[in-house]
Amino acid sequence: MHHSTRTGTGTRATGIRIRPAASADLTELTDIYNHYVTHTPVTFDIEPVAAEQRRAWLEAHPGTGRHRLLVAEEAGRVLGYVSSSPLRPKQAYETSVETSIYLAPGHTGRGLGGKLYGALFEALAGEDVHRAYAGITQPNEASVKLHERFGFRPAGVHHQVGRKFGTFWDVAWFEKPLG
Repeated sequence: MHHSTRTGTGTRATGIRIRPAASADLTELTDIYNHYVTHTPVTFDIEPVAAEQRRAWLEAHPGTGRHRLLVAEEAGRVLGYVSSSPLRPKQAYETSVETSIYLAPGHTGRGLGGKLYGALFEALAGEDVHRAYAGITQPNEASVKLHERFGFRPAGVHHQVGRKFGTFWDVAWFEKPLG
C-alpha cells in the first residue's frame, strides 16, 4: 500500500539525498514500515515485522533492474523509501511493477514523496518496464494526488478487499505507462 499525507509541519525537503537502499538501512526501513502496520490501514500487514523478516525483501531490490528500493536520507537518517516490486509472480507480468512509498512519521508534507517518485521513475527509465501499478487503501486523498501528479490514472477498485482494525477497506488501483 502507499502512503503520503500532508499532516507534517516540517519545512520542504532540503539537504535530502536519494540513494539505493543498503543493508545498513534495514532497521530504519523496518521501523518506518512498522509505524504503518501498527497505526494505519495503508498496509494490510497486521502484526509488526522483525528486521530480519524484511531482509529478503531488501535483497530482492538490487541497485539495477526493474526492482528498485531507494531511500531519502537527511543528516544520516532514513526519512522514507520508495520501491518497485514484482506485481505478480507469473513471468508474463515481469514488465509490470508495483510501486510503494513510505515516509517516516513527522516527515510527510515536505515533498519527500515527490522526490522519491521522481528518482524512482528516472531509475526505471532505462529498464524494460511497461507499466507501474499502485494500490492505495481508501480514503487517502494525499496519496491519490501524489500518484496523479506522476501520471498514474485510476484502474479500478477492489471493494472491501482487506480487513484491519475491525473494518473492511477498499483499495483503489492506479496505473502509469512507462517506457
